[in-house]
Amino acid sequence: MRRVLDASALLSGASFDGELFTTPEAVAEVRRYGSTPQLDATLAVKVRVLAPSTEAIGAVDSIARETGDIARLSPTDRGLLALARTLDATLLTDDYSIQNVASLLGIPFERVLERGIREVVHWRYRCAGCGRFFEEPVRECPVCGSEVRTTRARPREASTSRSVHGDSSRRHGPR
Repeated sequence: MRRVLDASALLSGASFDGELFTTPEAVAEVRRYGSTPQLDATLAVKVRVLAPSTEAIGAVDSIARETGDIARLSPTDRGLLALARTLDATLLTDDYSIQNVASLLGIPFERVLERGIREVVHWRYRCAGCGRFFEEPVRECPVCGSEVRTTRARPREASTSRSVHGDSSRRHGPR
């Protein structure tokens, strides 16, 4: 089984079976938090570091815009999703936005330590002042200048209703 590990999976200290992959950005993120000799050995021997294609990232961005998660996903998150999609791999992550987009892309995911998502969520952006909604995230309303906040779309407002494909009952961390 192929698995793509995000930073939380790499930092968890858990042992994972199968072919393991991650992205250069995830490795850099882990190193910013501080690496251990055990983690360095795992990265050197067990985990292949690959960069996803621009096309795969574009497909991820398209779905992330649909759900409104685009502002919540870092370039590292988008790369991990793209790599998992390209490799037809399971993504190991505790990040809810990654899980949300993974479900819509048909990418199986497993949680590492956290509970995991129970449903796909769509986000909208609403001005705190005039109440206007925006499709893309903006910090300030171009109409009245007030702060624009992220709000959860009601089920009928979401463009699609899809079930979660990940296995949020699986857990890999310390027990």
